[in-house]
Amino acid sequence: MLVLAIDTATPEVVTGVVEVTDDVGPVVRSERRELTTRGHAEILTTRILECLAEAGIARRELDAVVVGQGPGPFTGLRVGLATGAAFGDALGIGVHGVCSLDAIALQEPDVRSLLVVTDARRREVYWARFVDGVRTHGPDVLAPGELADHLAGESIDAVAGSPGHTALFGLPARGASAPTAASLVQVALPNLVASVVPGPLTPLYLRRPDAVELKDRKK
Repeated sequence: MLVLAIDTATPEVVTGVVEVTDDVGPVVRSERRELTTRGHAEILTTRILECLAEAGIARRELDAVVVGQGPGPFTGLRVGLATGAAFGDALGIGVHGVCSLDAIALQEPDVRSLLVVTDARRREVYWARFVDGVRTHGPDVLAPGELADHLAGESIDAVAGSPGHTALFGLPARGASAPTAASLVQVALPNLVASVVPGPLTPLYLRRPDAVELKDRKK
């Protein structure tokens, strides 16, 4: 099974082609990861085509798409979801949405209790807590100080995610800062191997978009 992986929930745009085999599991055939704060729309399709070319895969050979549903800022996240949905519709294949924070946490399997935070702008973070790889809290959005109070008394061994925000919590910081092509597919793997028909993509914006029409601002 050949899977196109996409994530635009963080400033690191992630694309890749991953092959899922019965005996080995997900194997990355190609991957692109590029930091950009507002250039998701400009680079995403180009990076996808580069990944397909490097993997020697034609678009019609893809069997599924996995796309990060966030949480993430409105504009960037929408680009990834729309592109993933367009590929799925054009090729007649399923598009599986996964929580982007789950794909970050999956990269730190040796941490029993893990906090994952990413940049939500407005001096806030998107966050989730994981115990033994299972999400127990979140995803949600809070200011770092409020999150620290919210988690007071909880046992947390380490924090992963945006480097500029992991340092705010006084916890050992891990290296996973964004999803990878492999971790996105790994989160979706049970549904992929079971040939589950995915439901509609639901973006995890967690709040209203920054840009609204004037009539909505008055409300």
